[in-house]
Amino acid sequence: MDDLFEREDGQQEAERADPAKLGPLPARMRPRTLGEIVGQDHLLAPGRLLRRVIESDRFTNLIFYGPPGTGKTTLAEVIARTTHRRFERTSGVTSNVAQLRAVCERAREVRGHIGTVLFVDEIHRFNKAQQDVLLPYIEDGTVTLIGATTHNPGIFINTPLVSRSLVFELHALDAAAVKAVLARALADRERGLGDACATLEPAAADFLAQVCDGDARRALTALEIAVRSTPPGPDGRVTVTPEIMAECVQRRVIAYDKDEDQHYDTISAFIKSIRGSDPDAAVYWLAKMLEGGEDPRFIARRLVISASEDIGNADPRGLTVAVAAMQAVEFVGMPEARITLAQAATYLAAAPKSNAAYLALDEAAADVRSGRVQPVPEHLKNVHVKAEGKAAAPAYRYPHDFADTAVAQAYLTVPKTYYRPKPAGYEETIAKRLAWLKARKAAQERNDP
Repeated sequence: MDDLFEREDGQQEAERADPAKLGPLPARMRPRTLGEIVGQDHLLAPGRLLRRVIESDRFTNLIFYGPPGTGKTTLAEVIARTTHRRFERTSGVTSNVAQLRAVCERAREVRGHIGTVLFVDEIHRFNKAQQDVLLPYIEDGTVTLIGATTHNPGIFINTPLVSRSLVFELHALDAAAVKAVLARALADRERGLGDACATLEPAAADFLAQVCDGDARRALTALEIAVRSTPPGPDGRVTVTPEIMAECVQRRVIAYDKDEDQHYDTISAFIKSIRGSDPDAAVYWLAKMLEGGEDPRFIARRLVISASEDIGNADPRGLTVAVAAMQAVEFVGMPEARITLAQAATYLAAAPKSNAAYLALDEAAADVRSGRVQPVPEHLKNVHVKAEGKAAAPAYRYPHDFADTAVAQAYLTVPKTYYRPKPAGYEETIAKRLAWLKARKAAQERNDP
């Protein structure tokens, strides 16, 4: 242990003496040129638009959108190094309106001599009023905006800013790209871990590349912890095994926000998997939401909606199952309620599907909104009004007084078909009964005097 402490003390002394080794490994290994950026070939491969505008210094306002650790800030800093303009940086987390105006006014003072690029990290953190502060400075060319966000720009960034910008979506790094980042960090003696004489076993690299979810920052952080906390072997080398890496990573952190993009995207995938009759996918997205800390009551409410919207009368028991699951979630609570949610989700996913009731309501509502609202037929009214000169209303025919409760009478002033059962599950039975009732009523009308 003494040797380990002496080694760590020596490393700390060397790092204090070398500015390149200050800060965490992800910050030290941040790419400085386009050539050092790994991944994002759909944006940065030779000939691609983003690469062309950066290399030519001819870019307009840019918004970089994508998950954490994919290189949004890196791209902005590469632009800062390659552009011939002033570069100002601010953040939606730490800045306010006064600071934004001050930065933009400084840019206005030097505008005649040099242009200014304003990089706003976490731009979605600015509210609408703060984002609006930027508009006049962008509109007159005082600053060229580069915004970085993990949130959907179409929702979290004002439309005027988006409409004046090129939006580029960055993707999570694939496993090969993450392993390339790890290998570079292990080999780099100036900024990385090259002086640690460390070896990352292939299985450990595979594990880390999968568990980091395409986030290079998370992968490099875990690598540095593993290398710096592992004593060297007899040969003086640090060997990081899968077991060591798993211990350093600990519990996998699920990238999930409970009120923003991940929340809405994942519940959308969950419901669409149920609608598409894929119980395996439904259970996966359910697990992601629960592991990410989603409110189980929210999931239960969406299951109730799906039971009526997507299953409908093709399996009327679906709504019973969903409502029972919602009640069980309230009564039992987590963690056991996750079992009930899984039961309901797989039942609904496997059930026959029909949206006929949903479509019927939408069609009827459209008629109510756009056409003349039909009056209630006299024989269906609760109280009949007698007026001079008014013809007597036909008598209401009580269905239970007739065989099979089938009786011909009008329930709409202008008859129209809205509900069209589909040949799926129990709704096929409903369709047959409605057809039989229609024929029975038609026969009654022909035989009535």
